[in-house]
Amino acid sequence: MTKGEMESVEVFMSEGKGRGLKAQKEFLPGDVIFAEPAYAAVVFDSLTHVICHTCFKRQERLHRCGQCKFAYYCDRTCQRAAWLNHKNECSAIKKHGKAPTENIRLAARIMWKIEREGSGLAEGCLVSIDDLQNHVDSFGEEEKKELRADVESFLEFWPSQSQQFGMQFISHIFGVISCNGFTLSDQRGLQAVGVGVFPNLCQANHDCWPNCTVIFNNGNHEAVRSMFHTQMRIELRALSKISPGDELTVSYVDFLNVSEERRKQLKKQYYFDCACEHCKKQIKDDLMLAVKEGESKPSAESVKEVIQFSKDTLEKINKARMEGLYHEVVKLCRECLKKQEPVLGDTNIYLLRILSIASEVLSYLQMFEEAADYAKRMVDGYMKIYHPNNAQLGMAVMRAGVTHWHAGLIEAGHGLICKAYAILLITHGPSHPITKDLEVMRVQTEMELRMFQQNEFMYYKMREAALKNQKIQVMPEPSNETSPSLFHKKE
Repeated sequence: MTKGEMESVEVFMSEGKGRGLKAQKEFLPGDVIFAEPAYAAVVFDSLTHVICHTCFKRQERLHRCGQCKFAYYCDRTCQRAAWLNHKNECSAIKKHGKAPTENIRLAARIMWKIEREGSGLAEGCLVSIDDLQNHVDSFGEEEKKELRADVESFLEFWPSQSQQFGMQFISHIFGVISCNGFTLSDQRGLQAVGVGVFPNLCQANHDCWPNCTVIFNNGNHEAVRSMFHTQMRIELRALSKISPGDELTVSYVDFLNVSEERRKQLKKQYYFDCACEHCKKQIKDDLMLAVKEGESKPSAESVKEVIQFSKDTLEKINKARMEGLYHEVVKLCRECLKKQEPVLGDTNIYLLRILSIASEVLSYLQMFEEAADYAKRMVDGYMKIYHPNNAQLGMAVMRAGVTHWHAGLIEAGHGLICKAYAILLITHGPSHPITKDLEVMRVQTEMELRMFQQNEFMYYKMREAALKNQKIQVMPEPSNETSPSLFHKKE
């Protein structure tokens, strides 16, 4: 975080919320309010051999650390950049015989940084690690049990020659990780691949309808020999116009849930009662629970029955997806939509969830026309619910655009891709890999659209020939994860 960025925000006491961040100057949608490198970060246990431990990019071939045989890097650049943070970890892993879990590794990295720099205010930080919230006092029995196990494992791993810390401080660090661990994603922003601690970001309070969003930027290591080299960081970006003195807020949970459910989730995971405007006034709840309007309005009983059926179906779908039974998923979605359509409104979240899964899985199975129909309905519903500059909305519109394009519906496809591009320019910025991908698609679909408008017959002939000669791009395999949530919390 640069000096200029630090001067544009300040920490203040937010009524009923504790510390918060306040803007010191005006920001417009898409402005980067500040960028912050991780205080410490680690790759998830399950992905340690496929993700670079420095920039968190997913790569085909990674170089393994010759000493501990545990850490992997894109290249020498990433390996050199990691050495300061990996040095102690490297010898501790060798001595311990194996690498501990991600939580222990992250705590150890934080402690080694404290050993090097002290636990006071680090450069560019608005608050010290000592002052971060840990919420240990609010932990339930299960969480306390996990905390004790983590502390025990940490003590087994922590080298005797390193600085020794008291049990209370070690517990504090694990509490900080539990409440403030931020989810790191791969370069496409589609998969959660690690967890990090960002002290300045931790100061931003939650709002279900926030004025900021957080994006993870993997940095540009290819440009290491030039002035354009940038390190891995998070960026806090403005979603709407922010005036000096306004509190800067982010959303800890996806908005696509009724206020009562969001509040439950926030209480369980972050130990506070959400009192934001949207929760207090239950704004948009009516849309998310909408039922069919008209003369034959469904009875309360049939609505209840269809919602229960939808919940049961979603459980079956999850099970089938876990087992890779995608044709079974499609069958379940079609059955569920048949029951939902006469009863639920177009913006009902249960209908939207099924439409989202159906469009994603059908695209993967290359059944693009049916997928495009469901994707269009999903996006129409999302547009009425989400903030117009919401990253989740942008990604959904992009998916729908690509599906329409693959289905040969070039006009609708191009329109959706342009709409997604406009949203992601604000939420991700022009240099993010996903925005760059989208820009290429925008140019390509614009060219195809022009050809289509000049001669429809020739366009279809050329498309047919192109499809025969090249395998149509396979959509990524559907994942069971929704896009990575902001903070990394164990469910």
